[in-house]
Amino acid sequence: MAMTMTQKILAAHAGLKEVKPGQFIEANLDIVLANDITGPVAIKEFNKMGAKGVFDINKVVLVPDHFTPNKDIKAAEQCKMLREFAGKQDIENYFEVGEMGIEHALLPEKGLVVAGDVVIGADSHTCTYGALGAFSTGIGSTDMAAGMARGKAWFKVPSAIKFELVGKPSKWVSGKDVILHIIGMIGVDGALYKSMEFMGSGLKNLSMDDRLAMANMAIEAGAKNGIFMVDEKTKEYMKQHRNKNKAFKKSMKVYKPDKNAVYDETYVIDLAAIRPTVAFPHLPENTKKIDEVGNVKIDQVVIGSCTNGRMEDMKVTAKILKGKKVAKNVRCIIFPGTQQIYLDCIKAGYAEIFVKAGAVFSTPTCGPCLGGHMGILAAGERAVATTNRNFVGRMGHVDSEVYLASPAVAAASAVKGCIANPEEF
Repeated sequence: MAMTMTQKILAAHAGLKEVKPGQFIEANLDIVLANDITGPVAIKEFNKMGAKGVFDINKVVLVPDHFTPNKDIKAAEQCKMLREFAGKQDIENYFEVGEMGIEHALLPEKGLVVAGDVVIGADSHTCTYGALGAFSTGIGSTDMAAGMARGKAWFKVPSAIKFELVGKPSKWVSGKDVILHIIGMIGVDGALYKSMEFMGSGLKNLSMDDRLAMANMAIEAGAKNGIFMVDEKTKEYMKQHRNKNKAFKKSMKVYKPDKNAVYDETYVIDLAAIRPTVAFPHLPENTKKIDEVGNVKIDQVVIGSCTNGRMEDMKVTAKILKGKKVAKNVRCIIFPGTQQIYLDCIKAGYAEIFVKAGAVFSTPTCGPCLGGHMGILAAGERAVATTNRNFVGRMGHVDSEVYLASPAVAAASAVKGCIANPEEF
């Protein structure tokens, strides 16, 4: 039977020659991931089941990133539980304040995920690693506990949607615009429990940061996972980053779809035709081209998150903010994805540009994205954010509004005080 990329990876990890959509399998895991919200729940379940040790001290990864630096006593207790568990289990890949990052920016940077891996994480945006040609998906904390103990998880094999990328995006269009365009086209349930598989001649015109942003938001289309065809850019990225991990060196395995693989649908996406795109409240599918947004005044801009906190995002933000000032009565908060990106921003002079423009440049955290801390919205306030969700109350009060956009649109909006077209800059 012909198989897609995802189906081939799952078959290999289940020890099967082939799998088909809808089939239930048990697969071996390469990485099991949790953060400071989901990890403590998983640890409690791990203890309840009587497990004594994790299946592999190198393959369990714990990253307290949502409420760190700890925002209150409860957050501190959550992180303490993670820290003590990591110590007791001798877990190699535990990253906290000072060396932590936003988990889905940190793991690729550390070389912990490579092509061909099967990764589960107790966080819905674990699908990010599909940019590297891995099968990665979010799971619940109970499955996380079982995964930590056994190194295995069950899956229902997903069917797939093929996205054939062609053309080259214009100057101010990034991967964030592409994925918002796609979600606006197919809807938040358009890929429900399916694999979104990206390939085509246009792939060469998307950077790894673009692809990581796109794979990150596959879940916003309802997908089980998003995955990109591995090309030379992917291989080069993995070669650069896998050597950073001292704990264990990983070998990538590239899986290509069969020529006659069956896809539920096929979409041809002309990257050249995509405009800077904004998702209006309160769903990621509620998209408009930048030319259609009208005059939307804002109170806050957040640039960062596991979607857009990487170096290219920082670079385009600095390019727009250089020599300018954030509009009066607008709060601009910038979060690099990892400590390494933070350092790189300092070395490149971006940190100085951000501060002189009147923005806050902070340590990596998921805080504002989930309405946790460091950027909460009051009633009636509007924010442009490079995050991935804009549900009711997502970043604070239920009467606030979140507009999703690329770093270029967000930075331009910070300067103008309303949703703005980066082409003006």
